[in-house]
Amino acid sequence: MSHRETNSKLPILKLSIVSKIERAFPTVALPLAARQVFAIAWKDVRTELRTRQVISSTVVFALLVLTVFNFSLDLQGADAQEKGPAVLWIAIILAAMLGLNHVFSREREHGALEGFILCPVDRAILYFGKFLGALALTVAMEIAVVPVFAVLTNQGGLFPVPVLALALGTIGFLAVGTLFSAISVHVRTREMLLPVLLLPFAVPVLLAGVQATQLAIEGKPWGDLAPWLAMLAIFDGVYLVISPILFEYVVEELGS
Repeated sequence: MSHRETNSKLPILKLSIVSKIERAFPTVALPLAARQVFAIAWKDVRTELRTRQVISSTVVFALLVLTVFNFSLDLQGADAQEKGPAVLWIAIILAAMLGLNHVFSREREHGALEGFILCPVDRAILYFGKFLGALALTVAMEIAVVPVFAVLTNQGGLFPVPVLALALGTIGFLAVGTLFSAISVHVRTREMLLPVLLLPFAVPVLLAGVQATQLAIEGKPWGDLAPWLAMLAIFDGVYLVISPILFEYVVEELGS
């Protein structure tokens, strides 16, 4: 498609997108940018509700990891509070990474990636729409996995601090994971490349999340938890600011 043909179709595409957003959110008084983000995210969630490909594979994988570690490490023993949080985070991070491989792969497999890139909206809207869609699917996976972890480890006090640490860690992990998912979308071995790119940047989030979860399960005071929760919040803010900026350059490479 030439640049002249693309430019001639942009007003039509824009009107079509705006009308679909208005129909999807008729009663919500939100700015247009927010409605565009939610429309992109809802498109991914609705596609997943039809196929159930990502949520089923991530939930089964996470439960399998929990089961294997439960039998190998005896998570109901005396060291459950020490080992349990690390096992939970490993299961969730690996399952979420499996889901990140599908963030942009649907558009690529159906030949719609170029159309998505040419969408006449700001590139940050595209990023946050994909990030929000991945976050919704990951939270659904966590809702299924965390109760099983509580049963396996005989931990009843999972609320609210461990869940807060899990939420902050998930946001930071997916914020940078969405960016690297776009970088690796055209690579044949993206399932191998994505962990190599992502895990070094996910280490701070993983360490802080494990420490905060462990201290919360052990019933430590807020004074011990606050530094780790603050570290998670700081990395969330950094990744959510830097990733949309870099995503614009990634999109330019994808469209070239």
